[in-house]
Amino acid sequence: MAEAQDRRELILSTAAEMVARKGLRATTVRAIADAVGVFSGSLYHHFPSKDAIVDEVLTRYLDAIRARYAVVLASGQDPAQCLRDLVVTSLEIAEEQPHATAIYQNESQYLREMPGFHGIQSAAADIQQTWLKVIDAGVADGSFRGDIPSWVFYRLIRDAVWLSVRWHRPDGPYSTQRLADDVTSLFLTGFATPARTAPAAVQAAVSNA
Repeated sequence: MAEAQDRRELILSTAAEMVARKGLRATTVRAIADAVGVFSGSLYHHFPSKDAIVDEVLTRYLDAIRARYAVVLASGQDPAQCLRDLVVTSLEIAEEQPHATAIYQNESQYLREMPGFHGIQSAAADIQQTWLKVIDAGVADGSFRGDIPSWVFYRLIRDAVWLSVRWHRPDGPYSTQRLADDVTSLFLTGFATPARTAPAAVQAAVSNA
């Protein structure tokens, strides 16, 4: 039984690495089986299809995100701190599960179109609602601006966080904690120095908005 479970985990980890590197469509069941060192028929003993393998990889990944986000929400911190904690939590999970993160980011269109991934779509909606809950709380208490739709702010900061995994190296001099602090600071306070006056064109745009 333990050997079968080990083989199942090997299939999952091998498939995750291959799909992240080559793409979902270019990765075949036979290629996964060859990499694991089993016949395709033996692989089907553990999973009925390639999509089933990917579904389990991403379900585990999204469940981990939801569990860690729940801890952030339960902390009772103010919205700005919760936002920062969501950022750092997301980056930490991306470090822990880089292949699942890459699959989720790169194959989003495929996942939306395939009916077999309804559970993943539901989990993704829950994750989005967590971000929106924090953002809306900040708008409600006056710590976040209310003139920009919450969903716009969410999509901008989501892409800044998740797409950073394509270039950020957590083992380099620019730490994950520093990246989280900088992302949060940029989105909440901006990039301009407080002492400088905004350019006239920017002032005019704000005035006419």
